Amino acid sequence: MKNLLIASTSTVHGSGYLAYLLPTLKAFFSQSETILFIPYARPGGISYNKYTEIAAKAFAKIDKKVVGIHQFSNPKEAIKNAQGIFTGGGNTFELVNQLYKNNVLLTLKQTLENGTPYLGTSAGSNICGVTMMNTNDMPIVYPPSFNTMSLIPFNINAHYLDPIEGSTHMGETRETRIKEYHVFNETSVLGLREGSWLEVKNEKITLRGNLTARLFQQNENPIELESGVEVKNMK
Repeated sequence: MKNLLIASTSTVHGSGYLAYLLPTLKAFFSQSETILFIPYARPGGISYNKYTEIAAKAFAKIDKKVVGIHQFSNPKEAIKNAQGIFTGGGNTFELVNQLYKNNVLLTLKQTLENGTPYLGTSAGSNICGVTMMNTNDMPIVYPPSFNTMSLIPFNINAHYLDPIEGSTHMGETRETRIKEYHVFNETSVLGLREGSWLEVKNEKITLRGNLTARLFQQNENPIELESGVEVKNMK
């Protein structure tokens, strides 16, 4: 039974790292004394150790210990034996590249399908979808594949931004880019706004947080999903 939290971001404006999620995480990881952290996305190019320290400081507030996957000689076994797993944000291309390089993507998928609780934020959420193709990140490396875990039957566009009314910016909006994606791909895309997350209990997917999410389906007009609704019937 899948048990996932798929969040748009780790940090919302005006609060600390994971602060807005800590009450939810305390209950979510109630049976997990130690959280395995996957720091491969490396935001800003920081070291794995530094990134793990940031995660550990946040989880210490709910009395959880954090250990980085890079500290293990056998990352596959670390995943299989984990009480809970967290993959943080950063660059999705590098995250996926390292998951393939270390040959742990399939192991992670299978472990999460067997019920190990998982938190993903930003890049760590993108990998829960069918592919990573709706990331906003620069392609700083070229992973062997864009295919990810397919734990949910659609893709995530984390940090989804709405057009700013009155803006003179003439570039593409996020909606425009997703529509371009749908010229060639049929997989649906959920735009998750900051402070929103998905709660996944086996096959039931529920939108949580205070904001709506924007659902894009090929050849359909995008629709707004209210917080608390079940996200379903998407290809």
